[in-house]
Amino acid sequence: MLPRHGWSRRQPSAGPGYSIVSTEEDGHKVSALGSVNGHSRNGKGHAPRRKHRNRFVKKNGQCNVYFANLSNKSQRYMADIFTTCVDTRWRYMLMIFSAAFLASWLFFGFLFWCIAFFHGDLNAPVVGGGPSLLKPCIMHVNSFLGAFLFSVETQTTIGYGFRCVTEECPLAIMAVVVQSIVGCVIDSFMIGTIMAKMARPKKRAQTLLFSHHAVISVRDGKLCLMWRVGNLRRSHIVEAHVRAQLIKPYMTEEGEYLPLDQRDLNVGYDVGLDRIFLVSPIIIVHEIDEESPLYGIGKEELETENFEIVVILEGMVEATAMTTQARSSYLASEILWGHRFEPVVFEEKNHYKVDYSRFHKTYEVAGTPCCSARELQESKMTILPSPPPPSAFCYENELALVSQDEDEDDDEVGVVLGGSTKEEGGVIQMMDFGSHLDLERLQATLPLDTISYRRESAI
Repeated sequence: MLPRHGWSRRQPSAGPGYSIVSTEEDGHKVSALGSVNGHSRNGKGHAPRRKHRNRFVKKNGQCNVYFANLSNKSQRYMADIFTTCVDTRWRYMLMIFSAAFLASWLFFGFLFWCIAFFHGDLNAPVVGGGPSLLKPCIMHVNSFLGAFLFSVETQTTIGYGFRCVTEECPLAIMAVVVQSIVGCVIDSFMIGTIMAKMARPKKRAQTLLFSHHAVISVRDGKLCLMWRVGNLRRSHIVEAHVRAQLIKPYMTEEGEYLPLDQRDLNVGYDVGLDRIFLVSPIIIVHEIDEESPLYGIGKEELETENFEIVVILEGMVEATAMTTQARSSYLASEILWGHRFEPVVFEEKNHYKVDYSRFHKTYEVAGTPCCSARELQESKMTILPSPPPPSAFCYENELALVSQDEDEDDDEVGVVLGGSTKEEGGVIQMMDFGSHLDLERLQATLPLDTISYRRESAI
């Protein structure tokens, strides 16, 4: 399987040192290959593109696996009929139970009709239009339709009081007993299956959200792979924890080809960072170190790699205490190098606000090294110089500044200008002018961590 190379295309800048990917489509454009018919836009040829990879796990969590050539498949599925009914679709399950009820009614109706026929109830002599001289096995059953109605009344315990079995035929009495038992078994099986299907936490995963893209950027001086997870319900996921696996073809030293080799990505198992309190959206971090499968992959290698990262979120549903699992995956083309996620949590007066319109959005950070974590380690490069240059102003800080409401700006300006330093007053003036030139000039002299923002947090 030969990889394909391409050229990434940078998005228009939205500020000093970063650019914004506003939608999933725009995110694909960032990692898309800017070429037409095997040539770049400037007419120069380049290496073939990356070959398309089928997903092992779809974005909605379904596994893209088809089972073929199973021996005794029907017998194995029928041996576990309860699980088969729970896993089947609702329309098929209702059809199965409807057919089971109808078949049992018809079978016992035919049996009662045969008992009445051989006993002579259908051709019983009548004197003067009065009642029959022969005591029937089943009262008022003179046709197959009457026998079918008696079967329905018996199994559903309706009991209209018009048709009933007599002590004349022990076989009819035994048939009534058997049908009652069969009806109880079908009812209990149907109720149990429907309850198990309704209480199954599979649908709970529909309200657990994964970001459309994963990103690789610097965090705490190290290259990290990050993606975002969120919970759309107010009810919590108890004991929530995350896992991640990298799946790619692998050739062993002996020449054995493994098409789906799975390797774990450490998301903090040893220190407990994999266990999360999922109340607001959280960014999951995988540090690319010596034990990471991504240790030798840089930006150029990422554009030609052919792997898939499967991410899993597990936990117990608070309402039912049943374990649920949500899954998603990221192809190599869905990992944005040198990007970060936009902040979604903002501090209001009395609560924290989560803006899910920003959940999938990312922005590009200038200064992210394009080499792999291994090359960084070998060269002992310093990723973030100290102090940072003016162009490295954090996007979250500017977002927190410009997103404040105008009705509160006057009050906050008065408080800050009345009891703050001259430099802090300059920051408020910068908000009014909105000039990037003034912004970069102020950053060179202002430490950002000394400013307090009460309205919205730069999370």
